Amino acid sequence: MGKLDNIAGFEWDAGNFDKNWIKHGVSNAECEEVFFNTPLLIRPDSSHSQEEARNAAFGRTDGERPLFVVILVRNDFIRVISARDMTVKELEVYRDRL
Repeated sequence: MGKLDNIAGFEWDAGNFDKNWIKHGVSNAECEEVFFNTPLLIRPDSSHSQEEARNAAFGRTDGERPLFVVILVRNDFIRVISARDMTVKELEVYRDRL
C-alpha cells in the first residue's frame, strides 16, 4: 500500500462522523472497507491540499460498491474528509488501473 503502511486506524470526530452518510449515503464502515479491499488506487490530491496533504482513494467496499474517498493521514490515522460513489469517469480510471 505504500503511503498507508504505518496506519494505526481511522479517526472520526463529531464534524465528520455522519457527514458522508447524510450527503452521499456512504457509511463510515464502507469508507473503512475501501482500505482493506483490493484493488486500491491512491493518488495525491494536491488541488485541495492547502494545509495538510490530502489523498484521493479509489476502491471498493465489501459489497463491491466503488467509492471515491478523500483522506488525510494525521498521526498514523486515516481521517476521511469525504466519500461518495465514483463518477463514470473515475470508474473508468479505476478500471484502467486494474
